[in-house]
Amino acid sequence: RVTKEVDSTSKEAKSFLKQQEKRQSAAPASLPTVSGVKRPSGMSSLLGKIGSKKQKMSTLEKSKLDWENFKEEEGIVEELAIHNRGKDGYIERKAFLERVDHRQFEIERDIRLSRMKP
Repeated sequence: RVTKEVDSTSKEAKSFLKQQEKRQSAAPASLPTVSGVKRPSGMSSLLGKIGSKKQKMSTLEKSKLDWENFKEEEGIVEELAIHNRGKDGYIERKAFLERVDHRQFEIERDIRLSRMKP
């Protein structure tokens, strides 16, 4: 048996609810259980548990949210964008290194090809 938790508003949860309603309407609802006490409906108790659980936030999501809030509070959003676009930015450095690597590869390839045509 596999247990899967889904959001109560998702399509999967809604289809599961419809299936359970069909099964409950087909089966007699007033049958007592083995102990003689009627148990609460499995689906309603399950939905109660799902609905009452708070959505947990992962560490990455929390860190990203904290970083975004810090940037807004300190007013450094534009400054970071300008810095990352300039010569000292990470993206610019990566692009530069890729261009250098590609040029070096082309030079080595030309040398190899020139040696093969005697």
